[in-house]
Amino acid sequence: MAAHSVPKPIREKYYMKRINEAIKNNAFARVYLLYGPESYLRLAYTKKLCDAILPESDNMNRISFEGDKTTETAIIDFAETMPFFAERRLIRVKDSGFFKNAVELLPDYMSRIPDYAVIVFSETEADKRNRLYKAVQKYGYISEFATQKDDQLMRWGAGILGREGLRITSSDMAYLLSRTGPDMNHLALEIDKVVSYCRGRNSVTRADIEAVTGTQIENHIFEMIDAVTARNQKKALDLYADLLALKEPPLRILFLIARQFNQLLMIKELAALGNSVSMIAQKTGIRDFIVRRSMNTVRSYTPAELREHVTFCTEMEEAVKTGNIAERLSVELLLIRFSAGK
Repeated sequence: MAAHSVPKPIREKYYMKRINEAIKNNAFARVYLLYGPESYLRLAYTKKLCDAILPESDNMNRISFEGDKTTETAIIDFAETMPFFAERRLIRVKDSGFFKNAVELLPDYMSRIPDYAVIVFSETEADKRNRLYKAVQKYGYISEFATQKDDQLMRWGAGILGREGLRITSSDMAYLLSRTGPDMNHLALEIDKVVSYCRGRNSVTRADIEAVTGTQIENHIFEMIDAVTARNQKKALDLYADLLALKEPPLRILFLIARQFNQLLMIKELAALGNSVSMIAQKTGIRDFIVRRSMNTVRSYTPAELREHVTFCTEMEEAVKTGNIAERLSVELLLIRFSAGK
């Protein structure tokens, strides 16, 4: 996969300012914590920082620990050993769970890490009340990597395509994002497929996106709801069969349909009060592109109809959990009922 840059506004304003200064001045903190759900950015920055501290090829002075089997003593023992023909020792720790659970030795050790040692933690989750978190905050540097907003992802994706000589409209970039979801790793992979597919041309069309990008289960659910809304019962059931062929559990499909109708109800009610797409997204926590995509759908329903659908979904879930109906049949009955003519 081709190397991709990170969103420029994020790189300059938040995450990399102090790290870039440290790399430029060759002056590093004793300990770093890079954490958050946006793994693409977090791991990219972790690698850049670690490679600047010590080359990856230096396996005498650089070590990596990963997973919850990592021990505090192993980290401390490596840090306490003097570097071998090098200026530093580097300890990279990934997804240890130390910042969610109680740890005994490392919090106190943060104040006495040797001058030649640097510890870099890369964690998916961290509790700010955790003793180790507070110690790293006091003696080192912490940076949080949150899931990026849609407009940032769209600029980033369009920028990658632009550097490959490919133009894309804002609406088609939003469509690409709707098919991939907000995970930057997955988005980058799908963009690489688009670039390869469009090689030798100067623009990307919606047809190109549909030809090469895979759909997530959530996108299948969107299409299924669209088919139900259009009273296209056959298409709705065919899409359900596709999900079953992909080994998706019927109960999960039922849950996602229920969640989608609940979101449609919230969007319908907030839109009726004059809220914009961005305001609805902010108030509900639903991503912008999902709100935009849902606006046409909600026009086909009254609030009462959406409430009835949400209630029926809940009843089907309860019937499945109590053993009164088979999982697969519950979704079939739901789709048949929702797609029936008025």
